[in-house]
Amino acid sequence: MPSFLDKLCPRTDLAARVAALPRPLVFTNGVFDILHRGHVSYLAQARALGASLVVGLNSDASARGLGKGPGRPLNGEADRACVLAALESVSLVTLFEEPTPLALLQFVRPDCYVKGGDYDIESLAETKLVRAWGARAVAIAFVDGYSTSALVQRIRGEA
Repeated sequence: MPSFLDKLCPRTDLAARVAALPRPLVFTNGVFDILHRGHVSYLAQARALGASLVVGLNSDASARGLGKGPGRPLNGEADRACVLAALESVSLVTLFEEPTPLALLQFVRPDCYVKGGDYDIESLAETKLVRAWGARAVAIAFVDGYSTSALVQRIRGEA
């Protein structure tokens, strides 16, 4: 069994697994449907902000609720989780079913919350939550030219 599978963490084991990670702990979340250069650059930059990186991965049901388009996500949650876990920058991957990671953030209590620059970090409820316990919220510059949605359109011959 590949060692990266040890990075997959069900919610029931999350408290103990997070407690064992070196601090400062960075948290980010997303769908990560078709991993591309923009994603891996973003995740490496997020990890560089701390000693550990926990990724909250939208479940398939949660991802469908985000309006990413028909047939999305293309890759199922187990496959997306495995691909993320195989990355050196990622310490732990856990799924969340909710539309936002607020409950998961409350549980993990990271030292730093990170989102891509395509989000207005100041307007996110997640930012307000993590700052309530003294954590930072950081927006990492969006890498232009890399978008899963644009890639899917190109593959489907829509662009």
